[in-house]
Amino acid sequence: MAKKNKLSPLWITLIIIGAVLLLSVFWFIGSYNGLVGADEAVNEKWANVQSAYQRRADLIPNLVETVQGAVKFEKDTQTEIAALRSNAIAAREALKSAKTHQEQLAAMKQIDSAASTFAGLNINVENYPQLKATENFLSLQDELAGTENRVKVERDIFNLAVRGYNVRVRRFPTNIVAGMFGFGKKDMFEAEAGTEKAPKVNFG
Repeated sequence: MAKKNKLSPLWITLIIIGAVLLLSVFWFIGSYNGLVGADEAVNEKWANVQSAYQRRADLIPNLVETVQGAVKFEKDTQTEIAALRSNAIAAREALKSAKTHQEQLAAMKQIDSAASTFAGLNINVENYPQLKATENFLSLQDELAGTENRVKVERDIFNLAVRGYNVRVRRFPTNIVAGMFGFGKKDMFEAEAGTEKAPKVNFG
C-alpha cells in the first residue's frame, strides 16, 4: 500500500501565510473602496445641498421683485426691500462663482441672511389687494415654503452622510487605510445661529 504524501511543515506555514496575505489584500481593497464610496456619497449629498440653496437664491430676488412691483411702499420700506433684493442677488452670484468648500459655505450663509431679512418684512396683504391677487406672488410664496423645507432636508441628509464617512475614517483598522490615502475627517454643515429654522414670511 502506497504511502500518502504529507505536506511538510514548511509548506503548511507558507500556505497559511499566503492565505493571510490574500485575505489582507481583499480587506485592504474592500476598505479602500468603501472609503471611496463614502466619500463620493458625501460629495453627492453636498451637491444636493448646493442645488437647494441655488433654488432658494434664485427664488428670493424674484419674490422680492414681485412684492416691490405690485405695491407702493413708504420710502423707507422701498429702500429696505431694494437693498434686500441687491443682497439676495449678490448672494446668488457668490454661490454660482464659489469654487472652494469655504466659499460655498460663505455664500450659503449670505443666502441664509437674505432669507432671514426677508422673513422680517411685515407686509399686510389686506392693504394691498393687487399683491394678494398676483398669481405670481402666491406661487412664489408656496415655492419659498417648499424651498425652505428642501434646504433643511438636504442639509440633514448631508450631515448623515458625513457622519457615516467620519465613522469609517476613524474606526480601526480602516483608519490605517484612510491615513495612507489621505481620507480626512469632513465637517458637517452648521448654519449660523438663528437660521436652523425655516424663516416664515409674515404678510400681516
